[in-house]
Amino acid sequence: MSNHYQVSEQDTGNRIDKLVTEIDPSASRTQVQSWIKDGHLLVGGEQVKSNYKVQENDEITWEVPEPEPLKIEAEAIPLDVVYEDKDIIVVNKPRGMVVHPSSGHPNGTLVNALLHHCDDLSGINGVTRPGIVHRIDKDTSGLLMVAKNDHAHQSLAEQLANKTTDRKYEAIVHGEIAHEYGTIEAPIGRDHKDRQSMAVVEEGKPAVTHFKVLELFKDFTHVECVLETGRTHQIRVHMKYINHPLAGDPKYGPRKSLPIDGQALHARTLGFNHPVTNERMDFHVEPPEDFKKMLELVKKRS
Repeated sequence: MSNHYQVSEQDTGNRIDKLVTEIDPSASRTQVQSWIKDGHLLVGGEQVKSNYKVQENDEITWEVPEPEPLKIEAEAIPLDVVYEDKDIIVVNKPRGMVVHPSSGHPNGTLVNALLHHCDDLSGINGVTRPGIVHRIDKDTSGLLMVAKNDHAHQSLAEQLANKTTDRKYEAIVHGEIAHEYGTIEAPIGRDHKDRQSMAVVEEGKPAVTHFKVLELFKDFTHVECVLETGRTHQIRVHMKYINHPLAGDPKYGPRKSLPIDGQALHARTLGFNHPVTNERMDFHVEPPEDFKKMLELVKKRS
């Protein structure tokens, strides 16, 4: 179906993605941004960016694309479901599990497991990421919230954007951190030398991580990290930036510093408002056994 809208004087200066959601309340901002990226939404017949500020008399046209058939296979993979209702699921993801399928990981992912567990996931993030509101890395364990419908997805995504969620991580990092508390505020973007990695770069997106020392050991520190923003690899990049890379991190730190498969990072706490009832929900899960064993190991070495 084709849609058409001419920008009025009072609309002038609005971001186009925001304006279209006001014109069509059934569309989420994430959906509109996807239409813009894929060329389904044009201004004066030309593609624009999601942050384009509309001008009076701009001619906006857009086509709502047909939903893509879901090609991801459901797989009977065990899930550690911490909470579930008709709108959301909270899962405790194990270390080593990829969140959603990609060319390198077509199956065995959290999405494959979720599709077997339930058939009512939100479609906002497309066929390969149904229900996925946010991610944690393959070798990071811990809590993830998943949306079962588009309303829940939009609410949870807005809470992430508005920084009203609570996300706390435990990590083991190299070195002995001299300060009990700290805040790392440094923009993150693609590494100029390695496009497969992220780094603190001047033109990067704003990123803020707060940390608290939980316990000091010889050559290592057990820390709690609180995310204020959610950039790709944020904790891993920020801790490397202050010269305390995560133990076991294959990309940003010494790889074999501790006998753990991947970075010693666990998403321990997750808090948010329920997308329908608005009730505050807080969840906590203990780190996995391999993380606990590493803590015991560095404690014995100290």
